[in-house]
Amino acid sequence: MSKEEPAVPATDAIGKLVQEFSKLPGIGPKSAQRITFHLLRSPEEKAKELAEALTSLKQRVNLCSICCNVTESDPCPICRNSQRDAATVCIVEQPQDILAIEHTGAYKGLYHVLHGAISPTEGVGADDIRTRELLARLDNNSVNEVILATNTNMEGEQTAMYLSRIITPLGIKVTRLARGLPFGTELEYADDMTLTRALEGRQEF
Repeated sequence: MSKEEPAVPATDAIGKLVQEFSKLPGIGPKSAQRITFHLLRSPEEKAKELAEALTSLKQRVNLCSICCNVTESDPCPICRNSQRDAATVCIVEQPQDILAIEHTGAYKGLYHVLHGAISPTEGVGADDIRTRELLARLDNNSVNEVILATNTNMEGEQTAMYLSRIITPLGIKVTRLARGLPFGTELEYADDMTLTRALEGRQEF
């Protein structure tokens, strides 16, 4: 079987897997075909390892009851770390944004994951993201500052403005990442230096 272009007719099993891979973000039909035929050429145990990893992901990973980050333990390691600054909460859109910020080593507070952003055009409102859980956290008067680290695009800006409106009356300082992040940038793709400067230069919102 050629490694460049497998001369294998599409079967129901192949077509189904190509279709499923095509549903993943960033994977088009051609990439889905390459991945499928790569798995077809691989030893059976490799395919089993992938299947087991996917099953384990769905069975073992849940959301932290405090910050809504993905975790295998509750609370998550960041929330139960007594060395973190519990008075500061950084609000991000997705779990992968935490990975980007943590990689800089510049932030020592806690997080809250919204799992989305307000987008009227997509039918996503404030009740569709984790705002209720956020307000419940802020209700105990232990948080002094909230950092709005939503993405610098239209949806992220709308979300940041909404959060500022509902948090400011609670008497909590609300800041936004500095404009070292160009408009349209998603946090997970920003480099460490840009993120570090954005954190250090954050301003009141």
